[in-house]
Amino acid sequence: MRVIIVAGGTGGHIYPSLAIINKIKDMEPNSEILYIGTTDRMEKDLIPKKNIPYIGIEMKGLNRKNIFKNFSVLKKYHQAIKKAKEVIKEFNPDVVIGVGGYITSPVLTAASSLSYKTVIHEQNSYPGMSNKLLSNKVDKILVSLPDTINFFPKEKTIYTGNPRSEEIIKIKKADKKTLGFSENKKLVIIVMGSLGSATVNKQLLELTPKFKNKDYEVLIITGERYYKDYQEIKIPSNVKIKPFLDNFINILKSADLIISRAGASTIAEVTAIGLPSILVPSPYVTNNHQLKNAKELEKNGAALVLEEKDFSSEQILELIDKVLKDDNYYKKMSTNSKKIGVPDSAERIYNEIRKLVKGGSK
Repeated sequence: MRVIIVAGGTGGHIYPSLAIINKIKDMEPNSEILYIGTTDRMEKDLIPKKNIPYIGIEMKGLNRKNIFKNFSVLKKYHQAIKKAKEVIKEFNPDVVIGVGGYITSPVLTAASSLSYKTVIHEQNSYPGMSNKLLSNKVDKILVSLPDTINFFPKEKTIYTGNPRSEEIIKIKKADKKTLGFSENKKLVIIVMGSLGSATVNKQLLELTPKFKNKDYEVLIITGERYYKDYQEIKIPSNVKIKPFLDNFINILKSADLIISRAGASTIAEVTAIGLPSILVPSPYVTNNHQLKNAKELEKNGAALVLEEKDFSSEQILELIDKVLKDDNYYKKMSTNSKKIGVPDSAERIYNEIRKLVKGGSK
């Protein structure tokens, strides 16, 4: 199978695209993959390092604060469509798959106009602008969360889950002792994304000493930007502070509770392993989609939601106790979380792509 994958901008788009590539390669080792991304975002460095053929196309997102700056964006958009058509015709794929980011719109528009088979995958509960615009052009739409089907034409939209889920399940669980934690105590992880959060960090500095004498242990991953702040406070013996962890997913599988943002990859990870969560959605993302992601988990009894404006040491301690001190409540959260997860998501996605390539219904 010859496949073009298009995704860019953030890990929330790039890592699911890599999971799809890995599954295609597992199922059809002779497949040829071409990755199209931007010229100035993280995928331009990450993808070539993985020995995946890469082409960057210049593209910018819409400026929501100053509409007059969008004239140059529209010009780049039309140039990107023209460039994408050249690339697509030369590679001649069986299918073009968009996995998110503003680069997907011109490339999938180009592919559709050339009558190539097209698929998009939406990770969030509330679709991004690119995917909403593409929904009437593409052949199939795959979604990570059940309620997202309501935003797209139902006849061609399929609930597959997020392909990251399948990869998480295969990853080995870490030994907590390697980080200095006990095997017989519950572990709470607090992480606010790779860069951290200034607002939440201020509250965490006040919260950290209050974990003293709690019967659980805490791992706080600060992000490089805020790590030094913790040198100024007294850290209880049951708390460990790290700027980042290369083996974060392995540690996550050893945790009992996570307090985190509510990005698509986080949702995929926690539901794949049935991990209860306290979600603090980022208020700085487009269309407040993290709050919508979090609310979907809360509605299904898999998570508690605490908005950043309400984040305080008192609230967090109360919510942690609510989850960890009631075994029945905890088990229900874990069960509900796992119900949302799709352990064979990458395989489902592969099967839908394969059906389309074989000439199945659009």
